[in-house]
Amino acid sequence: MKNKPFFATAYLMLLAVTLVNAQDWPQFLGPERNSTSPQKNLLRNWPETGTEVLWTVNLGIGYGGPIVKDGKVYLLDRDDKTGDNLRCFDLSTGKELWNFAYPSPGSVMFPGSRSVPAIDGKHVYSCGPYGDLYCIDINTHKPVWKKNVWTDFGGDPGNDTIDETGGGRGGFGGRGNFPIWAISQCPLIYGDLLVIASMAPGAGVVAYNKLTGDVVWKTPNLGNETYVSPNVVKIDGQDHIVMVTSSTNPVGRPELPKTPGNIIGIEPLTGKILWNFSGWNCHISVAPAVDAGNNKILVVGGYEYGALMIQIEKNADGSFSAKELFKTVEFGDQTKPPVLHNGYFYAQYATNNRRDGLVCMSMDGEIMWKTKRDPDFNKGSMILVEGMILATDGAKKLFLIEPDPAGFKPISSAELLTAPPVGEGMAARFGTQNWAPIALANGKLLIRDQSRMICVKVAE
Repeated sequence: MKNKPFFATAYLMLLAVTLVNAQDWPQFLGPERNSTSPQKNLLRNWPETGTEVLWTVNLGIGYGGPIVKDGKVYLLDRDDKTGDNLRCFDLSTGKELWNFAYPSPGSVMFPGSRSVPAIDGKHVYSCGPYGDLYCIDINTHKPVWKKNVWTDFGGDPGNDTIDETGGGRGGFGGRGNFPIWAISQCPLIYGDLLVIASMAPGAGVVAYNKLTGDVVWKTPNLGNETYVSPNVVKIDGQDHIVMVTSSTNPVGRPELPKTPGNIIGIEPLTGKILWNFSGWNCHISVAPAVDAGNNKILVVGGYEYGALMIQIEKNADGSFSAKELFKTVEFGDQTKPPVLHNGYFYAQYATNNRRDGLVCMSMDGEIMWKTKRDPDFNKGSMILVEGMILATDGAKKLFLIEPDPAGFKPISSAELLTAPPVGEGMAARFGTQNWAPIALANGKLLIRDQSRMICVKVAE
């Protein structure tokens, strides 16, 4: 009995540590890779002046979002003339603590960083737009191992035909099979594995030993180039890694035969392909697959291709099959997966030719409402937290929204990003391009545009 207070204290300390860790944002789309945060005490009524901006740091041009662990922020930044730069900041102050830079020159249209790192234990993992995959020790700030997810498996280098200014045109510029919009892979940590898509001629999805960089398994090439990162869904209670490939790009790859994209289920520990659905028609797929529950998977895209729901079924012999439940062009998202709440999906659906804004869709494909341009949402990012949605609009504003299939219900909003357009050519026509995934940890929301990252207080 004399030991009871000690054990009670130890339990409370362990609980406190667990709660702190639950506040981390350690990978693309958050702790569960589903755009959902465990944050509590969300601020729901913002002052007229908007939410409090705690700090701002300057960044290079890009679309790579941040991650957070133990009060530190990690982000892959980039200077196209020199290379990639993994940077670490203090979450409370924005002070840069350290960085690791490496040469990887080159440029594509809409230049800059692409991906979101992942952190596990004492290592942070990042993949640059030219396929450089690094494991960095967060204590020594030095690489533990380095691979290239593209050239290691037979891909043509994408940065070998740049001009003297560091410019270039990606796959449109005669760089062989290098992806037109560069490599946009966000690493997935699964147990002892780091899983990432290569999509080079000699590999589809690859699993590395996360501590050594050794290849544990790889699938064959799975189809056309894609910008989708692997995700995990539950099928009959078991984890399947799901990968989405694009259909043939009719503009960028006119010489190739026209083939549909694939949605593929993979056994996480072995790389065995468990099932395949061939019939996804989006030639620039970016958003990962969404676990819709009950063995259903939703895939979305832009470019007027919308959304596809498939059902995975386990057959009597233990194999799996996939069938289409519905498809629609009235719901989609060009760059991020939808948020799922109480059986309804919410997504920002803006394409080259339509502006549907924020859209709500039921589980069976019924469109409940669209904001269109009032307000406009275009390639922004969303997080579900305490039953509410924090959403950037892809331009200047941050919204707090109550998700409701009956209609659009904004609770608060603030204009936070007012920087002028950055960049040249086509990219300069798209304003602030606040398209990067946002991150939420310890009541602080991290948002980046094309020149900076800001930290905003959104919870107590």
